[in-house]
Amino acid sequence: MAESNSLTDAEIMLKIAGYDSKALEQLYDRYAPFLYTLIKKIVTDKETAEEILSDLFLIIWRQIDQFDFKTNNIFTWLVTLARNKAIDVLNRRGGKILPDYSDEYEKQYIIPKLSADVEALELEEVLNRKGKMEKALGSLTDAQRYVLELSYYGGLDQEEIANKLKIPTVTVKSKMQVAIGNLMQKLTEAK
Repeated sequence: MAESNSLTDAEIMLKIAGYDSKALEQLYDRYAPFLYTLIKKIVTDKETAEEILSDLFLIIWRQIDQFDFKTNNIFTWLVTLARNKAIDVLNRRGGKILPDYSDEYEKQYIIPKLSADVEALELEEVLNRKGKMEKALGSLTDAQRYVLELSYYGGLDQEEIANKLKIPTVTVKSKMQVAIGNLMQKLTEAK
């Protein structure tokens, strides 16, 4: 098992692409606690979160060819995949009208397509930056943080947030832009 701990995320993903089931187990062992925490924050129900986590690794196994090995941004891809899947389940259980779930739907709406401009990160690097991110989030106003949470964890668009909060969409847009700008500035200062 010592070899599995020394493999990079990219090496593990390449092995999964070769349908190495042990590599999928290694990826699960490395990422499951982190992804479960994210999923549970979105769906809140423990049983549903466990179900989504399990589904997530099935998606990875079945759809590994959808991962862009040129960007090699495994962390962001996995986190975005988990978020997309959790939001989809939340929306379906909440009665939102969505297309039938199929391989094509999964490829279009669940599996992320990342820009090459997104910085590739390893899980360890992200965990090392956690304190800086929490400090940056703590610098936001409650309103700014709340609209970002509704967007990221709730999967709501600006219009849905505006309706929920009973404020103009332009106000939501402004709060989100300022919040993201403040976050980026604080994170840049922290480097």
